Amino acid sequence: MSDARTQARSKLAVPLAPLLPRLELEPPAREAIAAAATAEDAIARLEAAGELMPACRIAAHALPKREAVWWACMCARAVPDPKGVPLDLSALDAAELWVRRPDETARRACMAAAEANNYRSTEAWAAVGAFWSGGSMAPEGQPIVPPQEHFTGMAVGGAVILAGVRRTPQHLDDRLRRFLASAREIALGGAGRIAVES
Repeated sequence: MSDARTQARSKLAVPLAPLLPRLELEPPAREAIAAAATAEDAIARLEAAGELMPACRIAAHALPKREAVWWACMCARAVPDPKGVPLDLSALDAAELWVRRPDETARRACMAAAEANNYRSTEAWAAVGAFWSGGSMAPEGQPIVPPQEHFTGMAVGGAVILAGVRRTPQHLDDRLRRFLASAREIALGGAGRIAVES
């Protein structure tokens, strides 16, 4: 009997065309996805071509915002920073709390945690992705300034790449392949947990 998730529609199976203006892909990546109709297909083609960073960026924009932020959190947890500071963990905890309870208080706590961290880490950018998911970017009580629709994808894409180069950038390709497997699992409703590097 097959797993129910294998029969579920992947949340990466969204039209690719609306995502492309946000991505500014280099020619090799554009060529690799020329015949792709969905983000899911584009990610597979890019991975096969060894264009892993563009594949991760497409995944960051294609996943729904909560799933994208969770993915960034899973990537951060997979490659812990031994020089990390408590502020990194605070930002990561804030982002994960927002995924579990995406209300305004949790969303604003994410930006406070990222600011306290000076936006210095993967964890901070995961939190920024949550803050940019909706609501207003202006301080409370000020006129509403909504984030643009693609801002979460930008923050998550940056967070994932930062996790990929953390500590030992020579492992980038292997990490990005593991990260993409996590994104696919999350897109099918799974947790997307990644084995933690020692």
